[in-house]
Amino acid sequence: MAPITELVRGMRDTRLPLLPVVLCAICGGALLVFFLVAEEVAEAELMGFDRSVLLFFRNPADLSQPIGPAWLEQTMIELTALGGYPLLVVIVSIVIGFLLVSGKFGPAAFVFLSITSGMLASHLLKLVYDRPRPDIVDHLVSIHTPSFPSGHATMSAVVYLTLAALIVRLVESNVVRAYVLGVAILLTFLIGMSRIYLGVHWPSDVVAGWALGVAWASLAWVAVALLRAWRSRWAANSPG
Repeated sequence: MAPITELVRGMRDTRLPLLPVVLCAICGGALLVFFLVAEEVAEAELMGFDRSVLLFFRNPADLSQPIGPAWLEQTMIELTALGGYPLLVVIVSIVIGFLLVSGKFGPAAFVFLSITSGMLASHLLKLVYDRPRPDIVDHLVSIHTPSFPSGHATMSAVVYLTLAALIVRLVESNVVRAYVLGVAILLTFLIGMSRIYLGVHWPSDVVAGWALGVAWASLAWVAVALLRAWRSRWAANSPG
């Protein structure tokens, strides 16, 4: 058990004993949302909703043009990059590098395993559902993969919420914890909305991506709580 619990060495325990239960509930609820949306998408039940939301963000006189000033389109293009694989890989690599040079080898491995497994799950689900991208509006950025679920929405939730969970376990200040969690949630929301605004995802793709990402990140949080509990029990029962 000791090698496994090394993944959470140096992390702090929370003062909320019901947190694992709450996180399990969030994970279960998010997975339920994902599969409900996936079922509706498979039956084409959400097409009316998807079309109306996509068209809401376009100029009715010219569907190739998004609503708002030119700077808003550029802002959305730059925001959406925060959920792309190249930038996420850079961010995660920097965090893992920091943990390694700080001697926190277990948390570094935990971050790598949590995020890599989430990335694989997102990619495999895209291949399974193989949903075409929206074809009713122009795409304002280049795309190369199937549409469902949104990889940007999924991976932004997985990466930013998992990193937030890590930071929450490494600091004592509740203000810092609230700030970090708030930033992670805001980034996840904005990145998902940028995909809809740019016309490269149906809204249901993004909702499903958010749900999947939240479920995966919540699972990581639960894993930390369980491993911390096992580590404490193992330490208490160890001789000497």
